Amino acid sequence: MTAVLPRDLLGRPLRDLRLSVIEACNFRCPYCMPADQIGDDYGLDAASRLSFDEIETLVRGFVQLGVRKLRLTGGEPLLRKRLPELVRRLAVIDGLEDLALTTNGSLLAAHAQSLRDAGLRRITVSLDTLDPVLFRELSGGRGELASVLAGIAAAKAAGFTPIKLNCVLQRGVNDDGIVDLAAYAREHGHVLRFIEYMDVGTCNGWSRERVVPSIEVRDRIHARWPLQPLDPNYRGEVASRHAFVDGAGEVGFVSSVSAPFCGDCHRARVSADGQLYTCLFAGAGHALRPLLAQGENALASYVEGLWEQRADRYSETRRIGAGSEAGASRRHVEMFLVGG
Repeated sequence: MTAVLPRDLLGRPLRDLRLSVIEACNFRCPYCMPADQIGDDYGLDAASRLSFDEIETLVRGFVQLGVRKLRLTGGEPLLRKRLPELVRRLAVIDGLEDLALTTNGSLLAAHAQSLRDAGLRRITVSLDTLDPVLFRELSGGRGELASVLAGIAAAKAAGFTPIKLNCVLQRGVNDDGIVDLAAYAREHGHVLRFIEYMDVGTCNGWSRERVVPSIEVRDRIHARWPLQPLDPNYRGEVASRHAFVDGAGEVGFVSSVSAPFCGDCHRARVSADGQLYTCLFAGAGHALRPLLAQGENALASYVEGLWEQRADRYSETRRIGAGSEAGASRRHVEMFLVGG
């Protein structure tokens, strides 16, 4: 492995890693893991998952290549047994500057403090609506809004501030709740992110007509509470950030469909069974598990070679054919395998 950190064929470095710790989920959200296609027992086979030792080796290898931000995902990561123990092991890795977790929040109330004590720095909670009936429907009949709100409150009490809330909008489904979610985030000091509905995977029935462009969402919020744009925190930041002019926090917009940001993407994803995906819309992964037995240096050398051949820019390519569904029908990795 060279001393110079790798860049892909478009000059993009490797800075962020999203690591799934489990494929199972206790929700069946239609845009991610629809109940009619994914059985209740999916992802429960522990033997297929990377062990904590393998995960630590993997993360150390990625840090050698320049990764500074690690996000634990699923599935639902809080279903992974002894997760705080894993967090404690990862939090002390030299060179890793940020350790975060994305969760549906349903189990968070019981785990927030132990995760904080273990060294987790940030939490993001998926929250697509504040309507309890619609929430249950959007979770595939599995989730209760009250449990998620209790989890968010527990995370705040444990010291996770600000908490990020992710909302995936679908036209005609939950787009009438935009202002309500913004009001909730403002009241409680959370950072809200509105995410355009994306054609991740092949089982969510994506169509462009259900995409609510970020500019429309921004305008609706701005009409209620004036907004002003903020500079990115760092190059490659996914969300376009805006501050409320009255000082009540910020809101962000992730616009993969209407305004793709592939040119600055420096993110890799690894599934719970150790498959590396160099793009959220990749059709196939690269098996890392065989390298893990050889140690972090071997893993880093292998990933370096893969990254230097990377040329993914699916969202930009899709937008070129914006008048059609071209490309959207080809096979992509499912969102629940790589945590979005």
